[in-house]
Amino acid sequence: MVGAVFEWYDFYLYGIATALVFNKVFFTALDPAVGQLAAFATYAVGFVARPLGAVFAGQIADRHGRRRVLILSLVVMGVVTTLVGVLPTYRQVGVVAPAALVFLRLVQGLAAGGEQGGAAVFMVEHSGARQRGMWGSLATSGAGLGLLLASGAFFLLQHFVSTAQIMGGAWRIPFLVSPVLIVVGLVIRAKVPEPEVFERTHRVTRGRPRVLADLLCNHRRQLVLGIGLRISQTTASYFYTVFSVYYVGVVLGKTSSVGSASVAVSSALSLFSAPLWGVVSDRTGRRRSYLFGAVGSALFLVPFFLLVDTRSPVLIGVGVVCGLNVFHDAMSAPQPAWLSELFPTVVRGSGVGMSYQIGAVLGGGILPLVAAFLLMAGSGRPWLIVAYFGALSVLTVTAACLAPETGARTLEPLEQARV
Repeated sequence: MVGAVFEWYDFYLYGIATALVFNKVFFTALDPAVGQLAAFATYAVGFVARPLGAVFAGQIADRHGRRRVLILSLVVMGVVTTLVGVLPTYRQVGVVAPAALVFLRLVQGLAAGGEQGGAAVFMVEHSGARQRGMWGSLATSGAGLGLLLASGAFFLLQHFVSTAQIMGGAWRIPFLVSPVLIVVGLVIRAKVPEPEVFERTHRVTRGRPRVLADLLCNHRRQLVLGIGLRISQTTASYFYTVFSVYYVGVVLGKTSSVGSASVAVSSALSLFSAPLWGVVSDRTGRRRSYLFGAVGSALFLVPFFLLVDTRSPVLIGVGVVCGLNVFHDAMSAPQPAWLSELFPTVVRGSGVGMSYQIGAVLGGGILPLVAAFLLMAGSGRPWLIVAYFGALSVLTVTAACLAPETGARTLEPLEQARV
């Protein structure tokens, strides 16, 4: 969980900086509106790389161990974040700056592709059968705490440092903290043993060369359902953590810190709301919690925009908290357990990782870019975004209805692992 905190701090830091800073630092030659779209496009690039990272990491995880993937992804993410923090601006080196930013975002996406599925599988495989929802939700809590650190860092910058100083280079400070955090995460991850269920299966299937082929040939249905379960959740996640910060800035003024402060408060609350939803899924089943979140998040989008349009910081905060901690967490908390329970151990790393990352591309990866475009196409009104969000939610609701209820199911009938 601690490793996940630090890794997602790095990833979310880039997203918040995209909403607030990068269009003015790396795309200064463009019209401001076009520059913002370009900044969100570089943000989306990282999601394109995430399925590739999931495929690569899944092969390592299923053939050689879960821990190797977690250590590798943490190192890569930390190095990339540090390099973003020292990257020269457009005014200094011209087009080299945005090109380097895109490249670093691609590498960051590869690392995130290995981290998310790897952490989810690692948590769940170490858990008892009747507690997998709760323990698996700690991967979500780790991501939430990473988001808290990232959004909190930018909130402090906006609160104590002038806008001119932020644009002049103070935005780099949160990125340059990354090496310290990564070292702590590495020390912890290096000491955690492999899950017992993986060790038992690995003894039977050692040297098995065709993990990906097995997944695509024999477990396609589970993979499609896993991707569908992921779409609405990741759409809600990046809507509230990235796009809402931008939208609040449009409504209240670009220098407002209300958006990032609301996300920070919600992230702190997720340390409690995510495990709570995990416990609910252990007791009532994965599907009920998930359907509540998927349907509720789609219906809540209209009230959210109405709350933001009041310009009240308190009501904006309420909107973000309800969107993330009530509806989003109802999906994200049971997700590690449900996805892990869909796949046998021999392909679990690959199956969960690809479900996470392909779903992320189709949902959250392009959400800030699409939402910004739809906002402009709607003359500043958000109703096209509501329709788009609703369409994606239908896909997740369908997947949740079709996926088997897996709560308390044994992770490994060992016979399934035999080649």
